[in-house]
Amino acid sequence: MSDRNNRINYIEFPMTKTAATKDFYHQAFGWEFTDWGPHYVSFSGAGIDGGFNGFDESQVSSPGVLVVLYASDLQQTLENIGGAGGKITKPIYDFPGGRRFHFLDPNGNELAVWSE
Repeated sequence: MSDRNNRINYIEFPMTKTAATKDFYHQAFGWEFTDWGPHYVSFSGAGIDGGFNGFDESQVSSPGVLVVLYASDLQQTLENIGGAGGKITKPIYDFPGGRRFHFLDPNGNELAVWSE
């Protein structure tokens, strides 16, 4: 068993739109979901365990923690996100180490995607 002490073990995002959240992340990234009642869903297929919490119905505020995903084909991933209903907030740009872009999910959470 690997040592989980002091490691990121789970990521939880706020959620205001359950169905839209599941549809978006499934279409854009192929993630799968487990419903834990009407206000909480966990996800798998992202490389780390996580969930979306809609219990308190608070609006998502920005900026928050920036989760950065990796994609081998940055342009295709950008198109997948746009096709799934995501809003691109920063188009693809160069940074030391590669290229990336930022987007908002249906709840207003900002994430980024990078590639070499």
